[in-house]
Amino acid sequence: MKFDSRSHGYPRLAMFVDGEWVEGGGRRTHQVVNPATCDTIGEMPLANAADLDRALEASRRGFHIWRNSAADERSRVLAGAARLMRERVEQIAGNVTLEQGKLLVEAKNEVLASAALFDFYAGEAKRIYGRVLSRPSGARSLVVKEPIGPVAAFTPWNFPVDSPARKLGAPIAAGCSVILKPAEEAPASAIAVIQALLDAGLPKEVAQLVCGVPDEVSRHLLASPIIRKASFTGSTAVGKHLMRLCADTMKRTTMELGGHAPVIIFDDADVDKAVNILVATKYRNAGQVCVSPTRFYVQDGIYDRFVSAFSSRVEKINIGDGLDETSMMGPTANPRRPVALEGLIADAVSHGARVRVGGERPDGKGFFFRPTVLSEVTAHARIMNEEPFGPIALTARFSTFDEVVEQANRLPFGLAAFAFTENGRRANLIADAIEAGMVGINTTVIRYADSPFQGVKESGHGSEDGPEGVDACLVTKSIHQI
Repeated sequence: MKFDSRSHGYPRLAMFVDGEWVEGGGRRTHQVVNPATCDTIGEMPLANAADLDRALEASRRGFHIWRNSAADERSRVLAGAARLMRERVEQIAGNVTLEQGKLLVEAKNEVLASAALFDFYAGEAKRIYGRVLSRPSGARSLVVKEPIGPVAAFTPWNFPVDSPARKLGAPIAAGCSVILKPAEEAPASAIAVIQALLDAGLPKEVAQLVCGVPDEVSRHLLASPIIRKASFTGSTAVGKHLMRLCADTMKRTTMELGGHAPVIIFDDADVDKAVNILVATKYRNAGQVCVSPTRFYVQDGIYDRFVSAFSSRVEKINIGDGLDETSMMGPTANPRRPVALEGLIADAVSHGARVRVGGERPDGKGFFFRPTVLSEVTAHARIMNEEPFGPIALTARFSTFDEVVEQANRLPFGLAAFAFTENGRRANLIADAIEAGMVGINTTVIRYADSPFQGVKESGHGSEDGPEGVDACLVTKSIHQI
């Protein structure tokens, strides 16, 4: 199946195994559903054991090909794929919206950000350095970096272009081969990324794409000694399960897991600026973002003002199909989310929370949920302890610096956190005190191609993006010569 940037409508779906686009052939399939309409738009074939064995063997061969490639070749492929993704942005973004639901403008930004990441990795492919250590009598020691080996990568449905680009870009820059298992709910986006790499000259053995029953695929791939690293983005529970599977063969892991991002708004913050930034960020992708601001801790002196201004803005958000230019927020990606959100809100209300805006599903088709604001949410409510992963902002009061630090850090998660203050010293203090892999001060923009994306505590370990993303795909070897 060749990607055709001139075509319109959702494409036929297939896996990519050892240079072949693999379609039905009696395989099980997964129905891909448009979350805005509930219509089935495609069927993704699911891998059987033979498909996975074939992908493993191709990846083994691909690693021996790619590890010996020149840095310039790896760079050329990644830069070429970035160019092709920009040329195809309209078609790729349209498919993202069809299968995942986010606004078309958000989908376009995702494709362009993924292309920028490939461009960055194209440069990093040329910056994999070692060092020479001097020794007496003409001896020397070398420290070199080598690609770790074939990588099994597992990506979620909420960023169906960006996540595959992350999982593919760093290993390819490092000289590794990759078996990518994207989310079955949104496979066309990942297919487009693979096709761009192939069209840019990536050898067919270097990247494989398989879908399937997640536990079947992960157990099969991670049991193989061919795979030397697993990279996963998703829930903490699944991440822990995959780590257990990796332990048997001591595979390296990169785990980008769940979050529950606190937002601390001090009484000296620019409230209007904070509201403008946070409303736009909170309801992006219907709140289905691992770093989405979620637990809003607002200092007593400005609490009522902030919640009122924030709620007034949220009331104006128009929800609808992501392809409709008048829509300001699309649907959630699957029917599970609205049901889960209703249960979390009901529990919060039973603990004293107040629904200021939203809190329910609208009438009609699709997996929509109204943008929601809850006030006076207590720490005992489930939603303050379980990541809601939806369009819900939770607000609570705080009085002192130490109190809010304790509340922000009390959960086992530590992916992202945000704070708003006009006091420079306070900004430094809160940035140091927060337990998170990424902190935004007076901004929610915390993702750049050249800086690491990572969590701490039960939000995972290892880095993606930045030089650290490539380094996570390398092993260090010391060579001592007399």
